[in-house]
Amino acid sequence: MPPAIASAIFAVGIFGLFILDRDREAKTSKALWIPVLWLLINGSRPVSMWLQLSTPMDTPDQYLDGSPFDRVVYLVLLIAGLIVLVRRGRKVGTLLRANAPIIIFFLFCFASIFWSDYTFVAFKRWSKAIGDVVMVLIVFTDLDPEAALKRLLTRVAYVLLPMSVLFIKYYPELGRSFNQWTWTNMYSGVSTTKNGLGTICLIFGLLPVWRFFAVYRDKEDTHRMRKLTAYTAVIAMVLWLFWTANSMTSFACFVMASGLIMATNLRGFDGKPWVAHFIIAMMISLSLFALFFDSGGNLVGTLGRDTTMTGRTGIWKAVLSVSGNPWYGTGFESFWLGERLQRVWDMTEKGIQEAHDGYLEVYLNLGWIGVGLLALLIATGYRNVMAVFRRDPNAGRIRLAFFAVVVVYNFTEAGFRMMGPVWIAFLLATMAIPIAPVSEDSPPPEPVFADTVVKAKPQVEYAASGRFRKEPV
Repeated sequence: MPPAIASAIFAVGIFGLFILDRDREAKTSKALWIPVLWLLINGSRPVSMWLQLSTPMDTPDQYLDGSPFDRVVYLVLLIAGLIVLVRRGRKVGTLLRANAPIIIFFLFCFASIFWSDYTFVAFKRWSKAIGDVVMVLIVFTDLDPEAALKRLLTRVAYVLLPMSVLFIKYYPELGRSFNQWTWTNMYSGVSTTKNGLGTICLIFGLLPVWRFFAVYRDKEDTHRMRKLTAYTAVIAMVLWLFWTANSMTSFACFVMASGLIMATNLRGFDGKPWVAHFIIAMMISLSLFALFFDSGGNLVGTLGRDTTMTGRTGIWKAVLSVSGNPWYGTGFESFWLGERLQRVWDMTEKGIQEAHDGYLEVYLNLGWIGVGLLALLIATGYRNVMAVFRRDPNAGRIRLAFFAVVVVYNFTEAGFRMMGPVWIAFLLATMAIPIAPVSEDSPPPEPVFADTVVKAKPQVEYAASGRFRKEPV
């Protein structure tokens, strides 16, 4: 089939997915398009690469400079997002107060800029990382946070997944490349690497799985069949992309997370926290055993990987040999720069830009203090996820799935790196959301004087912690 005809068919198909899955009752703001664009870019490839304005990066110095054009794009989106948040000031303040661990983590990231060997580069990267938080805040301060989350994931998934199929089959110059390490073809779709494509399938492929089970159980939905048709079609694309890309880490995480969603949808297990606790504990324990304690490599071998996990153990040894201060690291996103990057390339392979372990990546950049703050994020984040699951099992399932895959995925991939879909999914899953956000139209509190009677004020419970905050009547 000629590529032009295939493009037209896929365009109609993408439009059809949105029509089949439309929900006219959901009310979201136009500002939601800002995080949609942010995720579309970070889930695929930089705008400069789409417009063919960038050149391949072959030297460490090129990683220092980056792309001026992409900086402008990110800056525009960040400023637009900040304007939206300023207009939603009271909601944003409420949300931030409920998420102190995230603020502390990013404040430490900012402090680490000052001991980085590349202070200005680290500051630019930190500014972009703040954009992730800004986009998540836009979603959760929207008119209906749950509808906004679903619509965000839907808009991105229904574009990136079909386009990846289109690129691989009909535009090989865009969707395929040559793997310099295995000397074979590498299928990347709209991303730039096969692992990037695997990440897209993992994060956005869980959306149709989650929605399929939710709609299947809703016998009263008059549009049930058309929605199930859309979800089935997208799931089929995801499975084909996994098979084509051969990204086994992402596929294994996808299978486990899909099983988690399915198990928590069973009638006997619906809404029971102990089931979620048990399944997530089993997922993490089995992954840790297979990767780090199965000396024979039998479980890893079933996924087509050797005991070195495709050379990852060699990379880990190399990066640890040139790591910085063990307590506070080399500075925010500063390890893979300059002389250190060249030394790692000399010991491994040219072009490597990550440690292939998210926890090790945090250690290299932020040291044990950063790892401790990340552990705090994970612990409080899991509490937040379970609070949502207890209150609304359907909304909690996608958060549970995201949380589980992020924790496991980072055992062998650097998913905690800023502006990546895995990190953004982690923030979307673990951010605490007040049950009743402050209304922008609510009147200011009345002044209270010593000789007046204080009126009783209603309490607003934070979904994550069970804590209460007084709100004016």
